Amino acid sequence: MLRTVTLLGATGSIGKSTRAVVAENPERLRIGAVVAGRDVEALARVAIETGASFAALADAAAGPALAEALAGTGIASGAGLPAVLDAVARDADIVVSAISGAAGLQATFAALTPGRVVALANKESLVCAGAAVMARAAAVGARILPLDSEHNALHQVLGAEPISAIRSMTLTASGGPFRTWSAERIAAARPEEALAHPNYAMGAKITIDSASMMNKGLELIEACFLFGLRPDQLEVLVHPQQLVHGLVTFRDGSVSAGMALPDMRVAAAHCLGIDGRLDAPPARFLDLALSAPLTFERPDLARFPALGHAIAALAAGGAMPAVLNAANEIAVAAYLERRIGFPGIAALVEAVCAESEAARAAPADVAEALAIDHEARNRARALLSRPPFAVT
Repeated sequence: MLRTVTLLGATGSIGKSTRAVVAENPERLRIGAVVAGRDVEALARVAIETGASFAALADAAAGPALAEALAGTGIASGAGLPAVLDAVARDADIVVSAISGAAGLQATFAALTPGRVVALANKESLVCAGAAVMARAAAVGARILPLDSEHNALHQVLGAEPISAIRSMTLTASGGPFRTWSAERIAAARPEEALAHPNYAMGAKITIDSASMMNKGLELIEACFLFGLRPDQLEVLVHPQQLVHGLVTFRDGSVSAGMALPDMRVAAAHCLGIDGRLDAPPARFLDLALSAPLTFERPDLARFPALGHAIAALAAGGAMPAVLNAANEIAVAAYLERRIGFPGIAALVEAVCAESEAARAAPADVAEALAIDHEARNRARALLSRPPFAVT
């Protein structure tokens, strides 16, 4: 059966991996609609190469340029949030949600329609509104499959086992480019150093999150909602080889590991192969005999305090994960603009969370999640204009 895929975040790293899997399986998969942020040339190229019928950019001002780039191709186009939601509403069996940041929340929520599979790589959808997203999926009969490599590995390891059989789950982390650096050296890290991830080629924001280990904290929060676990059932291990992506410890003491090469096409193939596994090229298979020794270590929260802040937000619950995410997005942008140093990312997140209402309830819908996000961003921007964050 030929499945139609709508690809949100078509020009990013996950979009590239998804496109590769579709291209390898033309008898089972086709791309119907593609969505990106603001890169007109890249999206037009992707739309033409994939044979998409519709292309949309989130940037409303880019509409005329996109239409011009696609003139004569027969591919319809649009721009702005209405166009993104139009893409989501079009017929599709699978929607890949890979728009980075809180911007992907509305599109992900809209993608949850009866019978659909949503391959979720936008972790912020669950961080900002996890309870609402999961409740909506259950109510309409949509199926959420995790596209992040760690959550996908855990999902595969869990199989048909009930959640009640689990003692704990472990997400692995590469440790990022600063895994072996001293606290003093990390404090002086320049953006180009933080962007040098040892294993993956990703977008700037998620790469900085990997360097601070905030990305792993966001993934812990995401896992809580995906698998229905308590915060104390989740932990992180640093595993620089990135061959073991997740571990499930069962109540009887047995441990199962999800393993694969550090290649996002593996997780994408699993999510897209909803009616049976897809074949991968020979180069995508793991050969343990040729692999370096596998090592594991506990994360150092003193050198990577952002992870600790995420763990605290998960424990606090309510709206705090959404606040944490919003503050982090502002902090990462400020760091990339060289307005704050690397330690300023975690410090700003901590300050915004400290000023937030600890008892505020989790958002019940997208509107509430976006309101919380907006408030936290404004708080973060205000703090950036004052000492110790403001540059004088």
